[in-house]
Amino acid sequence: MNKIAVVPGSFDPITLGHLDIIKRASAIFDEVKVVVMNNSSKQPLFDVGERQELISKVTQSFPNVQVDTFGGLLIDYASEVKANAIVRGLRAVSDFEYEMQITSMNRFLNENIETLFMISNNQYSFLSSSIVKEVAKYGGNISELVPGAVEEALKRKFQ
Repeated sequence: MNKIAVVPGSFDPITLGHLDIIKRASAIFDEVKVVVMNNSSKQPLFDVGERQELISKVTQSFPNVQVDTFGGLLIDYASEVKANAIVRGLRAVSDFEYEMQITSMNRFLNENIETLFMISNNQYSFLSSSIVKEVAKYGGNISELVPGAVEEALKRKFQ
C-alpha cells in the first residue's frame, strides 16, 4: 500500500522553506501531492496556474512529487487522492495555534487522515511568501529565499 501525503498551501510564491518541507516529506512518503489551494480570502500575486507551474518546475527533481490544485476543503482533496497524511510546516509557536484549529476540524471531518507537523529548518523560520513578495517588490535580494525560477517570475511581476 502506497503511503500518500498531501502538502497543501497557497504557495504565492513557493519559497525555499516550502521546498524544504516538500523534499523532507518526499523522503518519507511514497507519493507526495503538493496541492495549491485557492484561498478566496487572499489576493494572490500569481494565479493558480502560475503557482502550479512554478512548483512543478522547482520540484521536478523529486520523482514522487506531483503538483495539483484544489478549490474546496483540504480534507476532501486528501480523501479524494486517498492520502494517509497531511503534512504541514511550522515556523513558530504562533503557527501552531492556527494549525491546531485546522487539524482539529480536519480530524472531525475525517478521522482516517492524520496531520503531521514538520518544524522548518532554522534558516527558514522567518520566511513567508508575504515577506518574499514585499522584499521583491522593492528590489531586494531574494536569491537565498526562493528557487531561481521563482526569483525570475517575481522580477517579471514587479517590472
